[in-house]
Amino acid sequence: MNQLPFPPLSCVSAVLCIFFIFLVPFALAGLALINTGLGRSRSAAHAMLTSLCVIAVAALAYVIFGFAWQGYIGRLSHAFTVGGHTWNWIASEPLFTRGVGRDDLTITLVLFLQMLSVSLAGLIPLGAGADRWRLSAICASTALLAGVTYPLFAHWVWGGGWLAQLGVNYGLGHGFVDAGGSGTIQAVGGLTALSMTWILGPRRGKYSTEGIPAAVPGHNPVYVLFGCLLALVGWLGLNSASAILFYGIQPAWVVTIAVNTFLAAGSAGLAALVTTRVRFGKPDASLSANGWVGGLVASSAACPFINPAGAIIIGLIAGALIPFSVEWLELHLTVDDPGGAISVHALCGIWGIFALGLFARFSAPVLNVANNPAGDFGAGDAGQWVAQLVGIATLIGFVLPLTYGLNWVLHRLLPQRVAGEDERQGMDLTELGAGAYPEFVTHTDEFTLR
Repeated sequence: MNQLPFPPLSCVSAVLCIFFIFLVPFALAGLALINTGLGRSRSAAHAMLTSLCVIAVAALAYVIFGFAWQGYIGRLSHAFTVGGHTWNWIASEPLFTRGVGRDDLTITLVLFLQMLSVSLAGLIPLGAGADRWRLSAICASTALLAGVTYPLFAHWVWGGGWLAQLGVNYGLGHGFVDAGGSGTIQAVGGLTALSMTWILGPRRGKYSTEGIPAAVPGHNPVYVLFGCLLALVGWLGLNSASAILFYGIQPAWVVTIAVNTFLAAGSAGLAALVTTRVRFGKPDASLSANGWVGGLVASSAACPFINPAGAIIIGLIAGALIPFSVEWLELHLTVDDPGGAISVHALCGIWGIFALGLFARFSAPVLNVANNPAGDFGAGDAGQWVAQLVGIATLIGFVLPLTYGLNWVLHRLLPQRVAGEDERQGMDLTELGAGAYPEFVTHTDEFTLR
C-alpha cells in the first residue's frame, strides 16, 4: 500500500536535524564507557571492542535488511484489512537501501539516524551480558536485533504502522506515540538484555549455594560518570532529531526538548542518589549514574509534548525506581545484570511510554504523520494512555518472546557463554590475548565455585 507522504523538511529543520544527528554518537560513546566501567577490570578492553563491533554490525545489518522492514512514512508497505480498517504491518523496501535516492534529504537523514539508533539499542544488552558473553555471539545477536526485531517494531511506531494507526482506526488519542524512542530504542534493547541474562545465566560466583547474591562492584566509576555526561549530549541530539523527522516538530520546539531532556536526567540522577543515601547510608555512584541515564531514557518518548514540571516528575519516578528494580531483580529473580540495563532501559523505557499518556499535551501542528493524514490535531488527548498501554503490551507480549526466541535458537547453534575457566581469567585474556591494564594484577580468585 501507499501512505500519504510526510511533509518535506524546511531548510532550518534539515540543518538542525543534521546537527542533532551528529551529536548522537556521543550517546554511543557514553553507553560504551558505562558498560565498561560497570564490568570487571579484566574484561575492560573486551567491553570496549565489543561496543565498536556492535556499532559496526548493527549499522551493516540495518542497511542490508533493517531499513527494508522499517521504511518510512509515505513509502511502500504491506497491509491487511480487518473490520474495515487497514493495518500496516511491515515496509516493502528493497534490500541494501536501494530505494533511497541520494537527493532525498529526508530519507537519508532517517537512514543515518536509524543506523545510530539501532546501534544504541544494540549496546544496551552488552551491559547485561558483561564478563561472560562471547564476542562472536554478540555480533550474531546484534545482527538479529538490527535486522529483524528493531526494524519491525520501529515500523509499527515510526513507519506509519499499526501502532501509529490506533488513533485513526480506533480513536485512541493520536495512536501510539514515541517521539525519541523510549520504547522503540530503549525498551527493545532492554528486553533483549533481559533475554540475554536468562540465556547466559549469572556470572560465576555471583550467587552462593544458598542463592544469596554477592556484591561485584564495577571496576571504574569514573568511566561510568563521564559516560553519563557524554550520554546527555547524545540524547539531546537523539530526542530532537527523532521528534523532527518522525513527528514534524517545528524548529522552535527543540529548546523545549533540550530543557525537558536535561531536567529529566538531572531529577532522575538526584532521585537515585537520595534513594540510595536513605537505603544504604551513603549515595551509590553506580546506581546514581544509572538513575541519570534512566531519566534520559524515560524522557525520550514525551520530551516534545510535556512541560518542565512533567519532565521533572517523569525523571524523579524513573530515578527512584531504579535502585529498587536492580535489587529486586538480583534478590528475587536471580537476574545478574552488571550494567543495570534491564532496569535502566526496559523499565524506564516502559515508564516513559506510559508517562506520555499521563502528561503529554498535543497541539497542531506538532504532529503530522500517517496516523492522522489531515494533520488536524487539537488539544484533546482522550484514549492516548490506552494507545500507550497497547504499545507496552506489544513490547512485553511480542517483542520480548521474539528476541528471546531468536537468541535461544542462536544459542543452540553458537554457544553464547564462555567456558568457566575463561570467565575466571577474564574476557580480555581469553578472547583478545591481552588485558586492558597489563601493569596491574587483575586476575584474582574471588569466585566461590558451586
